Amino acid sequence: MRETKEVPVDEGRFARGETVLNEVTRASGRAVVEGLRDISPELGDFIVEFSYGDVIGRPGLSLRQRELATIAMLGAMGGCEPQLSVHIQGSLNVGCTKTEIVETLLQLCVYAGFPKAINAINCAKKTFAEV
Repeated sequence: MRETKEVPVDEGRFARGETVLNEVTRASGRAVVEGLRDISPELGDFIVEFSYGDVIGRPGLSLRQRELATIAMLGAMGGCEPQLSVHIQGSLNVGCTKTEIVETLLQLCVYAGFPKAINAINCAKKTFAEV
């Protein structure tokens, strides 16, 4: 079996990613990353560096726009309710209204089907009740 070397974390990407992660998800995103530390710390680093540092933190779209796009995609995929809940909360954190979130998820009826829209709306309802 081949030995693997530890690849150093790019501190610039990681710091940028942490800043965006904290702005969007606050404690819930950090909890996801920390929850991976015992089994796959690299996956947590990928989330911080790539997802938040390289993609979500890019210019061109606001965090509000990115979060609405994210909840639309997660809702359309289905089966991602824990992540959908984190991003519904993230949408609220970056200034989206409950109405904007619900309207975004209603679009799922047309493009992803009623079952996925119903599941996503129920996830939003639960998440809204927790805030």
